[in-house]
Amino acid sequence: MLKGKRILVAGAGGLLGCKLCADVLSAGALVVAADINLAAMDERLQQHGIASDDARVARVSLDLSDSSSVEQFFCSLTDLDGAVNCTYPRNKRYGAKFQDVTLADFNENVSLHLGSSFLFMQQCAKYFISNQRPFSLVNISSIYGVVAPKFEIYENTPMTMPVEYAAIKSALLHLSKYVASFMSDSRFRSNCVSPGGIKDGQPEEFLQNYRSYCLGKGMLDISDVVGSIIFLLSDHARYINGQNIVIDDGFIL
Repeated sequence: MLKGKRILVAGAGGLLGCKLCADVLSAGALVVAADINLAAMDERLQQHGIASDDARVARVSLDLSDSSSVEQFFCSLTDLDGAVNCTYPRNKRYGAKFQDVTLADFNENVSLHLGSSFLFMQQCAKYFISNQRPFSLVNISSIYGVVAPKFEIYENTPMTMPVEYAAIKSALLHLSKYVASFMSDSRFRSNCVSPGGIKDGQPEEFLQNYRSYCLGKGMLDISDVVGSIIFLLSDHARYINGQNIVIDDGFIL
């Protein structure tokens, strides 16, 4: 589906990013894999069968909170056809319950995640304006950017749904639409994918609670999410713009 394309994956060392890199390669594209921690990214990519010397993958150190570095990075790019932002920046106190979140931590986490996402979208748009090459931008939101959290599924677990996460992911949906409307050019596409919960070592009681709101599977595997991203990157989605694809096994019904 992506033969001949070159795709930037930011956050390529993360749970979603490393699997996406492998599947984008399998779909025929070249990959620019970017992450703040190159060593950790390379280890994760190797776990998905991508050798350190794979000529199809350019590895780049990138901190999306450093505006000058991000701007220089995008200026250095050539022949880019699309980009996916899989990054998930947060501070060390992220994940506190609502009543325990300080204003300073709320502001910092929103700035880290939403602010860096704004910068990424802005630079993708500037890249398109400079190069006039069809471009597909895919942003990663969440079901909790679409609906309010179901807090009952966290009962009897140490987990919660961070208030910053809900604020950021809902804002990402609108920011993605904003960019599509502002650019007003069908050659530049800005869309979102909103996954449901993804399995990553959560307590069994939480998994059972979550599954009770779904239609069968419950929590998703990473492989359940990447297909929609690749579709949006492909020419099959060339006139899909400003949209959000929800992948949740019916959780938000």
